[in-house]
Amino acid sequence: MTAHQAHGVILRKTLHDELVTLLRNMIIEGELRPGSRVAESRLCDHFGVSRTPLREALKVLSAEGLVRLLPNKGATVVRVTRKEMDEIVPVLGALEALAGELACANIHGDEILRIRNIHTQMVERYRCGDKQSYNELNRAIHDAIFEAANNKALRETYNMLQTRLRSLFSLTPKVPPHWAAAVEDHEQMMRALEAQDGVRFAAIARRHIRHKAEVMQIALDTLEARADAKHNRTVQTVT
Repeated sequence: MTAHQAHGVILRKTLHDELVTLLRNMIIEGELRPGSRVAESRLCDHFGVSRTPLREALKVLSAEGLVRLLPNKGATVVRVTRKEMDEIVPVLGALEALAGELACANIHGDEILRIRNIHTQMVERYRCGDKQSYNELNRAIHDAIFEAANNKALRETYNMLQTRLRSLFSLTPKVPPHWAAAVEDHEQMMRALEAQDGVRFAAIARRHIRHKAEVMQIALDTLEARADAKHNRTVQTVT
């Protein structure tokens, strides 16, 4: 069992990278909730490390926009605001559209076949109602398209913005809104990729981003409802 699987004691030679990965995943999976304070002492005990490497890892996550470092107060998990979401989502759509255009110009037959196989698996997971596996395969398709685009700056920019929103993913509904329509968009993007029609792919990608916006909207509503409930409990306790 690896350190990543067990969230256990980490080998020193991979300490920094492993800590960053583990903490990032804890944020993405909702173990460290948006707006919550990072309990350094508990995490040090959990991973079997000292505060120094943990704080170095938090600095990396701060640069990624996942945590906020507060002077003399430790770190808190960043809570994405509605304004930030409204700004980020259309940019992601534009980046996906450009990646599709570049991929259609550069992609080889074996790469198209590999992406089609992932797409087929994703559709099967959709039919089974397996949202987690569906999301993993969905990300694999987007990763493969950005890889085929062969533009490092484009991929890094996309990953940075995507990571900013992923702290909301654990709050998304079990059955996403308009899930069938999103799957149909993917099928049309797949056909455009097979035809190496970059213009068509880009148009579908820009339209497809609305599904992400709707899912993120629900996640933000859930987060705000939880915050309101916590505030009301606090007020009741004080009074």
